Amino acid sequence: MDPFGLTRSLVLTIGEMIKEVFQARRQRARDIEPRVHRSASYVALRGVTNVLLRDLNLTLIAEHMMRGAPVIYCDFVDYDEIAHHAGPTRAESLASLDGIDWVLGTLEQVAADTPRPYHFVVLSDHGQSQGATFLQRHGLTLEALVRRLMSGEDADVAGAPENEQWGRVRALLTELSGERQVVGRLTSSVLEAHHEPAAPAPAEGVDLVVVASGNLGMVYLARERRRLTMEEIETQHPNLLTGLVTHPGIGFVMVRSASRGAVVLGRDGVRHLADGRVDGTDPLAAFGPHAAADLARHDTLPHVGDIVLNSPLDTSTDEVAAFEELVGCHGGLGGWQTRPVLIHPAAWPAPDEIIGADAVHRQLVRWLEDLGLRTRPGPPGPGATGSA
Repeated sequence: MDPFGLTRSLVLTIGEMIKEVFQARRQRARDIEPRVHRSASYVALRGVTNVLLRDLNLTLIAEHMMRGAPVIYCDFVDYDEIAHHAGPTRAESLASLDGIDWVLGTLEQVAADTPRPYHFVVLSDHGQSQGATFLQRHGLTLEALVRRLMSGEDADVAGAPENEQWGRVRALLTELSGERQVVGRLTSSVLEAHHEPAAPAPAEGVDLVVVASGNLGMVYLARERRRLTMEEIETQHPNLLTGLVTHPGIGFVMVRSASRGAVVLGRDGVRHLADGRVDGTDPLAAFGPHAAADLARHDTLPHVGDIVLNSPLDTSTDEVAAFEELVGCHGGLGGWQTRPVLIHPAAWPAPDEIIGADAVHRQLVRWLEDLGLRTRPGPPGPGATGSA
């Protein structure tokens, strides 16, 4: 924002990058397992997210607070970013929490001089689970496994890029580029210089698209614009479901049956989500009491894959196997990733339990309504259907 602030941020960014190189080498020297390769691009990414973007976030929040903005929301990715590559409980990951704590302390000082009072709500919408990756354990990627199961059918498989980390950087830069100040012109130039096009739609002739988020994987039969049933998948690709269910790197598979609705398939049993019936051994037994409800909700989402996959869970260590090359992951079921944190003023009313993303959203909206910062929807007007 100003010469001193920019110089400070750039120096600290370079320092963070040097720190990452040292810590990655220390992990290798001490032979800490599990670990993943921490590439040069991640070195730059850590410097940008852990220093430069954090400073930009802090400055922008402080400015909006001094202007009296009624509600401000910001995403700090420091810990999440480092924990993905170093591990959720590693020293460098936990040290990054000091930086976030410093930001919150600074904002608390700013709030003492703002034209209106502010309350702070701190949300970690997920934890992270640790473990060696699917590739490290089995010598092939999820995409390669699908290719192998489809090898007798001459299938063409596409994989989606892993873009969570750089996507968040581009999102903030895009937001900043709308500012009319120097930082807006600067970030516009950065966007133009480092623009990466969005992932293209599946090319003509692609049979399957395989995507992953942590230890959650989804397979789409791309030649069909609708979600196929289990019976149709077995008819068109007879080796696919059986091969996935019996692979040691797959904990369970969810598909939709034409006659039974959503079903979860395991090596030794089947869970019927519609009525809770279990044939054989429950494939969700190790994943906690809310696993079935989570999957039932997931099954209703409009863009869910034809096949939903989840890695196994080691109940003795709480470790999972990410389908991405990340030692710390989130996105699926199992381990510490299902442990979120929500900190709010003690005087604000809240239920004893808030379960699921939808419930968290409703609670945040309810607090805004109680504070008069969001209007509650009224009853439907004349002629309204009442449908949501």
